[in-house]
Amino acid sequence: MPKFGLSQSVRRVEDPRLLLGAGRYTDDIALPGAAVGLVLRSPHAHAAIKGMDTAAAKAMPGVRAVITGADLVAMGIGEVPCAIPLKNRDGTPRAETPRLPLATDRVRHVGDPVAFIVADTLQQARDAAEAVAVEYEELPSVTDLATAHEPGQPQIWEGAPNNICFDWEAGDKAKTDALFAEAAHVTRLTVVNNRVVVASMEGRACAAEYDAASGRYTLYAGTQGSWLVKNLLASSVLKVEPEKVRVVTPDVGGGFGMKLYLYAEYALCAIAAKLVGRPVKWRAERTEAFLSDTHGRDNITLGELALDKEGRFLALRTRNHANMGAYLSTFAPFIPTGAGTKVLASVYDFGAIHAHVLGVLTNTVPVDAYRGAGRPESNYLVERLIDQAAREMGLDRIEIRRRNMVTAAKMPYVTAIGQRYDSGDFPRLMDAALAKIDWAGFPARRAEAAKRGKKRGIGLAYYLEATGGAPTENAKVVFAEDGMVDVFVGTQSTGQGHETAYAMLTSHELGIPLEKIRVKQGDSDSLPSGGGTGGARSLYSEGQAILVTTASVIEKGKQAAAEVLEAAVADIEFDPRGAEGGRFAVAGTDRAIGILELAARQRARVAAGEDTTLLDAFEVAKIDAHTFPNGCHVAEVEVDPETGVVTIPRYIVVDDVGHALNPLIVRGQVHGGVAQGIGQAVLEKTAYDRESGQLLSASFMDYALPRADDLPDIEVDLIEVPCETNPLGVKGAGEAGAVGSPPAVVNAIIDALGGAALDMPATPETVWKALHAA
Repeated sequence: MPKFGLSQSVRRVEDPRLLLGAGRYTDDIALPGAAVGLVLRSPHAHAAIKGMDTAAAKAMPGVRAVITGADLVAMGIGEVPCAIPLKNRDGTPRAETPRLPLATDRVRHVGDPVAFIVADTLQQARDAAEAVAVEYEELPSVTDLATAHEPGQPQIWEGAPNNICFDWEAGDKAKTDALFAEAAHVTRLTVVNNRVVVASMEGRACAAEYDAASGRYTLYAGTQGSWLVKNLLASSVLKVEPEKVRVVTPDVGGGFGMKLYLYAEYALCAIAAKLVGRPVKWRAERTEAFLSDTHGRDNITLGELALDKEGRFLALRTRNHANMGAYLSTFAPFIPTGAGTKVLASVYDFGAIHAHVLGVLTNTVPVDAYRGAGRPESNYLVERLIDQAAREMGLDRIEIRRRNMVTAAKMPYVTAIGQRYDSGDFPRLMDAALAKIDWAGFPARRAEAAKRGKKRGIGLAYYLEATGGAPTENAKVVFAEDGMVDVFVGTQSTGQGHETAYAMLTSHELGIPLEKIRVKQGDSDSLPSGGGTGGARSLYSEGQAILVTTASVIEKGKQAAAEVLEAAVADIEFDPRGAEGGRFAVAGTDRAIGILELAARQRARVAAGEDTTLLDAFEVAKIDAHTFPNGCHVAEVEVDPETGVVTIPRYIVVDDVGHALNPLIVRGQVHGGVAQGIGQAVLEKTAYDRESGQLLSASFMDYALPRADDLPDIEVDLIEVPCETNPLGVKGAGEAGAVGSPPAVVNAIIDALGGAALDMPATPETVWKALHAA
């Protein structure tokens, strides 16, 4: 009998393995005879490569190869691609930023790869890197998003005048403008979504080998989905058939969007493995990660909110400058456009919305998806605008939201930006959050703080998330020889608890104990394809794939049971929740057989040469609709007026993630997202020098990640409003915490400061200056 059902807070089955050091990460993979790869990177933000002499480096002890961009061109190697073919407002295609794995004639940000050294040891590779002579002609650079698009700024790409790589819009401009013209009040606010470094606990690494006999590459890398990396590497870079590339992803120590992509180093290891005839391994050091991992956020957005005289929302208009960095990363153009704008309506009833997005190139590390991927940026703008409008119109912050929220009675509801919400009860969740925080009792807490010389503020943000991802997902169930059941999935855990969630679901459907189920992921040879993990898609996508695959197992089991029990298939029934677990039985009789026993018998019969039915199954699920998790975050902060230091005594979240398959895992995901959101709100600042283009915050000495004593206890309540568009009723939970936390914290700080203007991150210096300026 299954020990646990759904909706229970089951402790994660993968944790003992990981906590006891039995995890296997990319750097743990030791390929026999592997050489070490090292990337020589540009020290300049923008420069022409006038020449490169590698002769001395190649002659050094232990050096197997020194590969340059010119070598890649001679090999016929292709580009590391951007996978988003965006159209501009005028119908023309976005600008291209063609990028080989190594720069050829120009470098465009500090850290741009210029050569790849392969040696027997890391120290030999470092010595050889110092011997590579690169002649640079330094060029003017631009790193400031606010001014990079202005005439006269240094041009990064000839095909992107004024450094604008796309000019995109969504929504109904004419209707939006008309509603603004009749508005009784218009609130305008420009907000900054500061650039953040992802800083996953496990840095990026890879190892590659090439089999000359088969012409096949195998890449081991910490990804968020092996199939995307495999397909891009095969088709765009190596220009071989997909079956000539295998990608294996072992355990992954954090991804947050950044590990979705094909990076230059993955391609370089594969190319080098073929060239030197032995495996090649590369591992990023932390500062190297700051200079080569994609960054997140980095938007400057003007928002305009039109209201009638009662404070009801008429229309929303936005103009967003989104920093793309020096090159367009894999999904980069989609993040501020299709991903970000689809939640601009949030939970509110707008008459019209128009969004205008400019993609801006700068001499900085490329920017792509980071936990939430466009949705935190849009929610931050909307919730900041609403608070500002309430101040300007003399309205209560809660009442203005309540007055404009879409009610449960209106579901399903189509927003002004064209998204169809299938479910939700936004006022109910907001009321629950207000009661939990005791919003009405806050004035007394503010007065008490004032007696201690502190300024206390309270802030609220209602967020709405929209999940995304591939339109299909795969699953395979195999009854293994050792009596275990292997569940192969097309998503990739990077710490979320997938092994537990998928095992719980499989156990629930098939009546197999959790300890008998192994979840297998990450090997592109195990399934024809997989959608990977991103956009909080995993449970609702892979969950549907597991449901259709386990249903196929049951149908095959009925056929097999009919053979063993000598009955008609129509008379076979399956009960997954019997006292002894999943069992097939002949209706109306006591003749029955357990699913594991049946599978073992069928395997034995096949081994004996009999033609019979195995229970193994593979299915593909079509993902017809995405989900809209939502919730209310409330933060209380205290500000020390003498130092500007912000503390957060209380933080609560009330979330609707639909049916919570495992509430313990959901709460853990929310905790992690809130921690990252608080980091962006008050600590994390990616700083470039305007003159040189150098990254000034390129280590943890200068980049302030939140630590345990920076964070409050995060109280999370779940109110389930089941999703109507998938059979599990689930809504994606993985990114939600990072979406609602920045506006809640910043709104609270602004409240503590009496409405003073403030941008993220609200560092002590920023807060102190805002307080004294006010």
